[in-house]
Amino acid sequence: MIEQTAKNINMLGRFCGKRDVEALTASHLLDQYGWKWADVMVLFGGSIISGGDVLADAMKNGIAEKYVIVGGAGHTTDALRKKVQEECPAIITNGLPEAEIFDRYLEVVYGLKADYLETQSTNCGNNITYLLALLKQYGIAFRSIILCQDATMQRRMDAGLRKYIPDDVTIINFAAYKAEVTVRDGQLVYSENIHGMWDMDRYVNLLMGEIPRLTDDADGYGPKGKDFITHVDIPEEVQTSFDELRVIYGGNIRKANPLYASK
Repeated sequence: MIEQTAKNINMLGRFCGKRDVEALTASHLLDQYGWKWADVMVLFGGSIISGGDVLADAMKNGIAEKYVIVGGAGHTTDALRKKVQEECPAIITNGLPEAEIFDRYLEVVYGLKADYLETQSTNCGNNITYLLALLKQYGIAFRSIILCQDATMQRRMDAGLRKYIPDDVTIINFAAYKAEVTVRDGQLVYSENIHGMWDMDRYVNLLMGEIPRLTDDADGYGPKGKDFITHVDIPEEVQTSFDELRVIYGGNIRKANPLYASK
């Protein structure tokens, strides 16, 4: 049973953690899209620390004209503050919004700085609307945009942006990490180390919280429900994995915290 549990977690992880290219390099973008860099790349602050490493590598590879970090304070912020403070004591994270934490991390670890920061958003919905407002404020037109979010929330971020932009804008998804869960000594573990990764229970909690949100019904976030995102098709095998995990984990499904609802 535990082997099947690992397979089910990985099924949800692959579905939620969308990556449209193998790597964020000019050669991969050229091969897949016909150009070497996008107009904008965005890192969303809900990510674990590895998102900052992905952004740094992308910046060094020159794969976008402009780099933006988005995130105020939400349900993952305290975990990010703690992790960054532990690793980089020079960065005092107390009270900082996610975007500033990641920008200071970039500066201290890599000597890099983002072009723009959005520091007021509190959830995936206003991550998108505030991002678009920032781009409009600074007159940044874009026909291509790279999104990097925590792998558990990547597909929802994509669906959120698609609600607001024209169909001819190219979205490139690149989740902040790819996690593979395996069984070792009778326990669920990650097959390799991921920088700043969630503990297993938190990872499963986040993944399981996504499927009800992505499901386009009265309770979901799609057009038939709260209308926060565009329609998302849930493959049968993903739904089956979710249903089997729910038998094991019961109510371990992340609920929306009203503290971080859009005002």
